[in-house]
Amino acid sequence: MSNDAAVTENPPPSRRAKHEKQPLSEQEAAAKRAKAEKIGRTVAVFIMPLMIVGMMIWGYLGAMHQQEAKNMPVAISATSTEKAEDFVRTLEAGNGDAVDLRIVDSPREARELVYDREVTAAVDLDGKTATMYTASGAGVSASSAIKAVLTPVVLEEGLELVSEDLKPLPADDSMGMGAMLLATAMITAGYMPWSLAYSNSPELLRRRRALPLLGGWSILLSGLGILVGGPILGVLHAATILPAWGTLALGVFAVGAGQLLLTRIFGAMAVIPGMFLFMVLGQPASNMGMSVYMLPKIFPFLHQFLPMPALGEAMRSVLYFDGDGAGVHILILAGGAVAALLLVALIDALRTAKGKSDIPTQINVPSLHGGPRPKNKAWRYITLGAVPFAMIAIMLSSMLGAMQTPAPREMPVAVVGSSMEQAQQTVDSLKESMEDKFTFTAMDNAGDARYLVESRELAGAFVLPSKQDPEATIYTAQASGNAASQVVVQVFTQISQAQDMSVDHRELAPLPEHDNMGTVVMYLGMGWVMAGFMVIMVGSTAAPHLRPLQNLIPLVAVYSAFMSAVLYLIAGPFTGAVEGRFWQLFGTGMLAIFSVAMLTTVFNRLMGMVCLLPTMLIVMFLGVPASNGALSIYMEPRIFAILHDILPMPAAVEAIRAIIYFDGAGLSSHLVVLGIWALASLALTLVIDQLKPVHAEAHPVSAEELAALQGRQRDAKASEAAASADGIDAEAGELADAQAAAGASANEDREKHAVSV
Repeated sequence: MSNDAAVTENPPPSRRAKHEKQPLSEQEAAAKRAKAEKIGRTVAVFIMPLMIVGMMIWGYLGAMHQQEAKNMPVAISATSTEKAEDFVRTLEAGNGDAVDLRIVDSPREARELVYDREVTAAVDLDGKTATMYTASGAGVSASSAIKAVLTPVVLEEGLELVSEDLKPLPADDSMGMGAMLLATAMITAGYMPWSLAYSNSPELLRRRRALPLLGGWSILLSGLGILVGGPILGVLHAATILPAWGTLALGVFAVGAGQLLLTRIFGAMAVIPGMFLFMVLGQPASNMGMSVYMLPKIFPFLHQFLPMPALGEAMRSVLYFDGDGAGVHILILAGGAVAALLLVALIDALRTAKGKSDIPTQINVPSLHGGPRPKNKAWRYITLGAVPFAMIAIMLSSMLGAMQTPAPREMPVAVVGSSMEQAQQTVDSLKESMEDKFTFTAMDNAGDARYLVESRELAGAFVLPSKQDPEATIYTAQASGNAASQVVVQVFTQISQAQDMSVDHRELAPLPEHDNMGTVVMYLGMGWVMAGFMVIMVGSTAAPHLRPLQNLIPLVAVYSAFMSAVLYLIAGPFTGAVEGRFWQLFGTGMLAIFSVAMLTTVFNRLMGMVCLLPTMLIVMFLGVPASNGALSIYMEPRIFAILHDILPMPAAVEAIRAIIYFDGAGLSSHLVVLGIWALASLALTLVIDQLKPVHAEAHPVSAEELAALQGRQRDAKASEAAASADGIDAEAGELADAQAAAGASANEDREKHAVSV
């Protein structure tokens, strides 16, 4: 054998150590497992928010950043078939992709189709008159969109246009927000509690407990919606209260049953498919805030069976159409609930047959309030129910209260005359008729007014005719707020027409084609805010070792950069909602995410997961109405205009607006607001940490509770019973042996006595 072979067969000790793993001691193995678990939990802090926030923002931006009419159903009636066919050909020539036309026999049939919501509009041609029928109760967005398509064609044909709204919305719910926000709140009430219960009190997921709890919860939360929407805000009238209550209760029950099924399938991750199904797909497909005929074609299809559209359309029928058309949507909800519960029963039966538990046997969130797990189950259950109950109450009160009746309120507009006297006279006249709808500024220089509109200090400007320019002019900046721009154009066009003045609208900051409704700023800002909120919510439970500030600040800094980059990718390359501006948006996004994370940390230090309530109130339920994103702050109660300059959500939205529409003009003031929130929250956290020690480990769950959850308590009782039975048998055996011995002794004595006799 060669020396090389000998070396190969008998390697030196140093080489053997490399190839042979030395067994680890128990202490080393435990340390290795603990390290791996910490790494896994730290990764989860990134993964969970990435999935939830990324899914929602991608879904909303992908669906709603570019809106255009697509196959909107329209009915056409005329005095002759030939005339109807000619009008149809004219419409299809210029708007073939926007409308789906059908010819009907009579104006009555056309009106019935609009009322039944089978078409978005109908046009009846009678001589030189075209009557357009719409129903704003079926959706303001759809009515506005189809009017924008049909009106130019009617006017180009030289026809006199007459518009008739067959089902106008009530004055106290002029945008149909009541049905939309009540439905959204009940969908949240349906899926949210089960995700909390899964991690905190999984014993409640057993069917014998879950079904009565779900029934009671549905009645309670729908009653909350009725209370807020009815007596408090006046959206619901007396005649609609009972049918609305029943409809909302069914919606909560159906979604809760669906979420219960998802927990059986996906376990602790059920919150992700639940949010995806009920909100990410359900909200755009609901046809409530935005017509499904202005979104990608998948959403009209999803509108037919998802629970959010079913509940929203059922509520629309109850509130605005005297219940007509609600039946089919109620059947969808009821059928979905029954199917979900049958599948839950089937899954439970299969697991039981295999000897598995039908519920989770671990507790991932021992306490919701941040302290030790309550020993009294009643307190734990009360907290578990109070969190979603309070969240729904806050959501409904703040958002429905803010957006229930959007109308101009002290909207700043300049009136420009050839002289200050002329401008002031016009202002005085307008004030008498407009009350507090607008705040007018009299000016005599159109250039100055134009500058103020471009710099977003004014919502618009109305330039009166002069000798040099006999036409009135309206200036707006659509990118500074689409809703406000539309109001200014509509109101001052009507004023001009009433005074027989021709009017010209000049748009100073038009929205780009890929964001023609201006929704990108709101959804991207919402993504930043949610990302900051989620990292603390997930980290405080999944990775408590990161809670001390020396660990938390570096983690949040890295996370903020990571999520800011991800959200830019979603808004930019993935959906096409944003073009360029990477570094500005990336840096601002980092600051916004970090600021909200620090704000959430303050409340999390004080109240654990219950921080959900004050944080969501500040950053979302007050922040969204005050953001000037979904709705102009000049169309909401005055308090939101004040909050617009204070809260982090408006600062984030306006910062995005400044970057992508106005080349960064005005950005610095919004960065200052975000920076103040970050620094103030960090300082408060430092103070709290000095007064209250930071727990870097999860609070323990008693062994008895885990044993009961895992079914070991029953086994212990069985063993105890068996041991008792064995004891009884042993005692009986000893008594039998003693009796036998006594009998033998007696026989022996008798025999001895007989012998002696």
